[in-house]
Amino acid sequence: MTMEKCLIVAIADNNAIGRKNQLLWSLPEDMKYFKEQTTGHPVIMGWMTYQSIGRPLPRRTNIVISIFPWPDAPEKVVVVESLDEAFAAAQKACESAASAETPKCFVMGGAYTYAEAMQTVDTLYITHVHDTVEDADAFFPPIDPEIWYPASVSDTRTDPASGLTYEFVIYRRRPSQEP
Repeated sequence: MTMEKCLIVAIADNNAIGRKNQLLWSLPEDMKYFKEQTTGHPVIMGWMTYQSIGRPLPRRTNIVISIFPWPDAPEKVVVVESLDEAFAAAQKACESAASAETPKCFVMGGAYTYAEAMQTVDTLYITHVHDTVEDADAFFPPIDPEIWYPASVSDTRTDPASGLTYEFVIYRRRPSQEP
């Protein structure tokens, strides 16, 4: 059983994704989209991303990459030392879940983990938020159109509270660019 390796993130027009280990926006529809896509699948994140959330996400195997020992990790968190180990742990979780749908995992941050994962993931779930965040300190790598093509693009939506516009785009790796 081959697991689909996915990545999920909300990015600004200038590729900004965070500031001081926090999300840049509070977009309820994006949070709903994130939950719909990732629930039931393993999620992979760096230690700092886990710290910003503060708890394991429910109904998902939470895999945290940490180069430091973490003896008091929460019971529902799998701690690994590398992205390769994280993908292996996600594969194991998918095999034990025995779901009818295609097994997949989601890389969900932070910037360093995204940059490394871009070399090997199959699919990108990107929320393009039409905003430029000048004081961001975490950025997503450029999405190279030679490698990625948009397989699905939602209608442009507007967040009623902030007035920000955004759309959900699913990118697939071009067959000639498979890792």
